[in-house]
Amino acid sequence: MPHQQTAGPTRRQIFEARQRRKSLVIASASTITVVVALIVLVPLAPGWSKVQQSFFNGAVLAKSFPKLLDAFMINVMIFAWSAPAIAVLGLLIALARDAKSPALFPLRIFGAAFTDIFRGVPVILTVYLIGFGIPGLGLPRPWNSPYIWGSLALVLTYSAYVAEIFRSGIDSVHKSQRAAALSLGLSERQVMQDVVLPQAVRNVVPAQMNMLIALQKDVSLLSFIGPVEIFRQAGVFKSLMANFTPYVGAAIIFLIVTIPATRYADYLMARQMRERS
Repeated sequence: MPHQQTAGPTRRQIFEARQRRKSLVIASASTITVVVALIVLVPLAPGWSKVQQSFFNGAVLAKSFPKLLDAFMINVMIFAWSAPAIAVLGLLIALARDAKSPALFPLRIFGAAFTDIFRGVPVILTVYLIGFGIPGLGLPRPWNSPYIWGSLALVLTYSAYVAEIFRSGIDSVHKSQRAAALSLGLSERQVMQDVVLPQAVRNVVPAQMNMLIALQKDVSLLSFIGPVEIFRQAGVFKSLMANFTPYVGAAIIFLIVTIPATRYADYLMARQMRERS
């Protein structure tokens, strides 16, 4: 049999590859230019030496960083028990708002009121109201703990946002799929459980990842009502050492955690867009 030659890349593919290389070169050159300009120009500012001493002191960073890591474990602990509670409550609120039966209309009203209230009130204000208000009732230990009520404030606030994301995922499933499932004899509960929810949850994974990243950062707001987590620990070191470098150390720890998570969320979103196209 004669040897069959494989076709090479088309003109369009060659052009697109050339454009990608050109874009990469331009992006790299502009990034390098900006970085070099910052490295050269910032130290020329009159107050740079004072800023460097106050915010980028290596000795202070080395001394405070291990304690900041220990305090960050408090953030991780609060995040670990809050995130599952937020997911469950958010899903329940979304299902309540999607209830179709007239008998469940009060649930729809409750779900709408819940999301309106806790999305309308700033997170820090909710933390203050619940974190100081409920322990003010004179509850015995451990029920007056700021860890419990601060976590509850985060759970209530973030559940409102998560519920709306779940609801958008539920609404993204075409009504024809519900109709087809009902025509096969499935109940409303079975349609939601076996047809709608699996698709809805998959559709909103990237958006929920972004909410997890925001939650990890907002755990620091609980420092205002007592828990000595990383932000509060950085403030303690700032007072003891009269230096702001511990705040920079806390920022570095957050970036180490959140940047990979952010990139993963972007990857999931890009993959989802490719699957839909």
